[in-house]
Amino acid sequence: MDALFTATSAFTATGLTSVEVGETLTLFGQIVILVLIKLGGIGIVTFAILAFMMLGKKIGFKERLMIQQTLDQVSLGGIIKLVRSIFIYSILIEATATILLTVRWIPVYGFWRGFYYSLFHAVSAFNNAGISVFPNGLSSYTSDPMVSFVMTTLFIIGGLGFTVLIDLKHKRSLSKLSLHSKIMLVGTLVFNLGGTLLFLLLETSNPATLGMLSGGSQVMVSYFQATSTRTAGFNAISVGYFRAPTMMIMLFLMFIGAGSAATSGGIKLTTFFVITLSSMTFIKGRKRVTIGRRTIKEKVVIRSFTILSISILLLFLSLFMLTLTEELPTNKLFFEVVSAFSTAGLSIGVTEDLTYVGRFIMMVLMFFGKVGPLTLAFSLAKVSQNKIIYPSEDILIG
Repeated sequence: MDALFTATSAFTATGLTSVEVGETLTLFGQIVILVLIKLGGIGIVTFAILAFMMLGKKIGFKERLMIQQTLDQVSLGGIIKLVRSIFIYSILIEATATILLTVRWIPVYGFWRGFYYSLFHAVSAFNNAGISVFPNGLSSYTSDPMVSFVMTTLFIIGGLGFTVLIDLKHKRSLSKLSLHSKIMLVGTLVFNLGGTLLFLLLETSNPATLGMLSGGSQVMVSYFQATSTRTAGFNAISVGYFRAPTMMIMLFLMFIGAGSAATSGGIKLTTFFVITLSSMTFIKGRKRVTIGRRTIKEKVVIRSFTILSISILLLFLSLFMLTLTEELPTNKLFFEVVSAFSTAGLSIGVTEDLTYVGRFIMMVLMFFGKVGPLTLAFSLAKVSQNKIIYPSEDILIG
């Protein structure tokens, strides 16, 4: 069960583990985890297509449709080129981060161990897995400028999504970027800075968290925790020491997550943005959802609200089942459930106390969180084209 749970957590890039990876697993086991993180972060479909390309196989229309759905693309144009770019970009980013981290860790741990630690954490951070081979995670290095800068940059790049990275490369001008890229860049900046400020305001006077640090370290640790909470799952400070309001902020950040076609989970930042904008449009009495002289399609609005509805339903059902199987506080179970669904990987420390049934529920939730609630709904529903239009009638809501 420990092996299955850890493997599931690694493949879904979640980070919740029932054992200490660095202390319990052998080097072989850790490498297996590293490979699973890479496969899960980039996507098994992406690797399958790359293998087809290397073998000279032809990529058919059905395979292209699968890639389009997996990567949340709006069209089939340039799909194969996107897959190739995703692989190249990920390798280059992880290699660069590994080299930067070796500057800090090789002098401390020696060449081979320092290189291995650097590679493992670079891959884990970029793919937003949150798994560390250190006993206390990265809590010993969150005040270290070099490690903190490299890791948080990996969180952000991995969370933006490959579509945004490719858009930035080709456009090279903010004004020419797609609406999706603009929303992701602005939203990421707002959420990261907002989360940092809230952590500072709520935890500066807490002696168990930021209160024991100096001013500069408080800002650095707050920034690290804010960016990590959105899906990366690395701990700057043990989650159990945070105050209740801070825990609420963490739940909100985990549930929203980062970007589509990224290595992150949650309902996605763009989904939250469309829902918020749609609600404001309705309150103002307008008929169309617009932003920046662009109209958001009704299909996108309905899709966003569907994702939110299914996500809330999944969380409620999972929490309900866990309250039946576990003798643990509901608030702690709720935190673990949100963390598993959003593939964030932060834990209050109750994961190892779950029963086998409880762990199975969490594994299913991690899988659904990785696959996506909408993909889950499409796979279960029978899609049919209904061409009959019935008379409309109002119902009372609200």
